[in-house]
Amino acid sequence: MAAPLPDHIQTAVITGGARGFGAEVARALHRDGFRVVITDRDPEPAKAVASELDLSGETATTATLDVTKPEDFQTVLDQCITFYGSVEVLVNNAARTAVQPVLEIEPAFFNEVMATNAGGTFAGCQIFGRHMKERGYGRIVNMASLAGQNGGTATGAHYAASKGAILTLTKIFARDLAPFGVTCNAIAPGPMDTPMVRAVLGENIEIAKKNIPVGDLGDPKFVAELAAMLAAPRAGFVNGACWDVNGGIYMR
Repeated sequence: MAAPLPDHIQTAVITGGARGFGAEVARALHRDGFRVVITDRDPEPAKAVASELDLSGETATTATLDVTKPEDFQTVLDQCITFYGSVEVLVNNAARTAVQPVLEIEPAFFNEVMATNAGGTFAGCQIFGRHMKERGYGRIVNMASLAGQNGGTATGAHYAASKGAILTLTKIFARDLAPFGVTCNAIAPGPMDTPMVRAVLGENIEIAKKNIPVGDLGDPKFVAELAAMLAAPRAGFVNGACWDVNGGIYMR
């Protein structure tokens, strides 16, 4: 039996939502009628995005959240329950990008990147997943990466391994939460036209474009709209999937 759909405005929490692609996700969800809670370690840029979306603060708010601290996830969830009653959507977007040759990566730094990217996604899925399971409804969208599928060509082994772990975690949470009306999906973008990607590619950006079959970087607005689509009530039959958006670099 399908889970009952919420009969009130839905609340969506986005991690790393203050800048770049995370801000685009917040915009896309807000356009689709969600109340967005834009979380980030730095509250000031998040406030700017929230004010852009709704000066009144009724449908766009902010919260401080460091994904390496599970207690922050719980605090934000508790605050949302207090003010809005529930959370229907979680987008695990916050990530740490690193570019290093594999033989030069210090094990401690490898573990730091894994803790931020994979550990943060795990904590978010687990803490919000418990709430969604209890409510009988929820949508979780995890931001993976092409690097987690092909081993990474422009990023380091720590980043690629963490994104591969996110793909596996997505399947696990999808399987375990599905009977309770909660779906969990991943999106694996290739290089998108974002400040982060441009910083990583630097002077090699035109070379990178030539190596993409479609000849250009991805549109972050489109990928954000895909995240919003997966967060919608109508997406209930999509579960445990990885959505590839990479211009044809990786095909399966």
